[in-house]
Amino acid sequence: MAALKVLSKSEKVYRSIVCRFKITAKTLNQTSGCYFSTSSSRGAQFYSDPTEAVRDIPDGATLLVGGFGLCGIPENLINSLLKTGVRQITAVSNNAGVDNFGLGLLLQSKQVKRMISSYVGENMEFERQYLAGELEVELTPQGTLAERIRAGGAGVPAFFTATGYGTLIQEGGTPIKYNKDGSVAIASEKREVREFGGRHYVMERAITGDFALIKAWKADRAGNIIFRKTARNFNQPMCKAAKITVVEVEEVVDMGTFAAEDIHIPSIYVDRIVSGGSYEKRIEKRTVHKDQEQTPKPKRESDLVRERIIRRAALEFQDGMYANLGIGIPMLASNFISPDITVHLQSENGILGLGPYPTEDELDPELINAGKETVTVLPGAAYFSSDESFSMIRGGHINLTMLGAMQVSRYGDLANWMIPGKMHSAKGGKHKILETCNLPLTGKQCVDRIITEKAVFDVDKSKGLTLIEVWEGLTPDDIRACTGTKFEVSPNLKPMLQI
Repeated sequence: MAALKVLSKSEKVYRSIVCRFKITAKTLNQTSGCYFSTSSSRGAQFYSDPTEAVRDIPDGATLLVGGFGLCGIPENLINSLLKTGVRQITAVSNNAGVDNFGLGLLLQSKQVKRMISSYVGENMEFERQYLAGELEVELTPQGTLAERIRAGGAGVPAFFTATGYGTLIQEGGTPIKYNKDGSVAIASEKREVREFGGRHYVMERAITGDFALIKAWKADRAGNIIFRKTARNFNQPMCKAAKITVVEVEEVVDMGTFAAEDIHIPSIYVDRIVSGGSYEKRIEKRTVHKDQEQTPKPKRESDLVRERIIRRAALEFQDGMYANLGIGIPMLASNFISPDITVHLQSENGILGLGPYPTEDELDPELINAGKETVTVLPGAAYFSSDESFSMIRGGHINLTMLGAMQVSRYGDLANWMIPGKMHSAKGGKHKILETCNLPLTGKQCVDRIITEKAVFDVDKSKGLTLIEVWEGLTPDDIRACTGTKFEVSPNLKPMLQI
């Protein structure tokens, strides 16, 4: 039985000595690929050749690489690493894009030793190398990854978060590297746990890098930078967390072009700036608004089942609510929000105020959602970085979170992030609601309501499940036959509601 679950609200050191000196045209010509701007009191370096900007990155360096999917990735700097041939890289990035673009190119050339990421994404070579024991991978929850980077830039060596308590993240044992025979060569270490206010928290260490490779929109000659739309993502916190921050931009402008209050990253965090010559800005999931006049395709049984869940999930939205929706069915539920209410949709890659899919004329590679689909925004929307996004979620400012699930336990444990020895979804034919999840947990007792195509359950953290709605024509006994655990039946059991 397919399942969808709903959760409730639940120094940098100043490294260079600044020298004031007069630069002549001759000096500029003798400087290989770069010039030093006299307009910055800090002596920021501006490069015309991206390869020269990264040539001194040594083998074994830790690189913080900005971007979310393919949005906001430092294309020219990544391509330059192919030319320098640096090897044994530890790359910190939300994911590795796709096989033949961005970080995927460095994986293909076997220049990466370890990836520290939140998920594999659509990169099949990433997955193949990991499962074959050719690549070390530290999978880290996306919000935790963003906060570890933010903490590194702020000089905070570690912090406590509730995310991951009761899971392999806390307990240790997550495969970082496999042997060729499939056994685990390197596993994650156990995390320290402390209790605050009656709740358990896991200690996470900050992440810092030797170099950060960043993509921004514009820089001024003082070294201040700004980003465009959702290309801010992980780029913004990474600027602050490396010994040397290298930023590629589409345009360098004079000082004073930006109003001081509009600057996203001040020059103190920026060491090198490259004016990129060209950008492909590939769109990973080109999604457009469908013409309502097109003849719809006939729906298969699986489509009808999926739509049933979507329509029921849409009833969870309330007027004025701030909601975070996972990819897939949860995001599709937003299509059925009542026109009589206002729901503010948040996307963890940095949007508050998601709108519908764009028309062909509205397509923008730097405006995507968490599923890496092209989107639009509504009037009053705001853009922000990934660490800011998860502060909203972790801080309890989101009223509703709706996600897909592989498994949910009787007491609200959630499993939806990995299968040992595999990277993607669970095979069908098994119960999805169980007494105890047999897949690695994503979260401990974090689910409040479960919606399936046949029934709706409320989850009590101590009492377990209560059946509150059932699909027309089915009985509680029918639901027991396809559910892998016990549940109570509400005395006010209702037919499963639909929009």
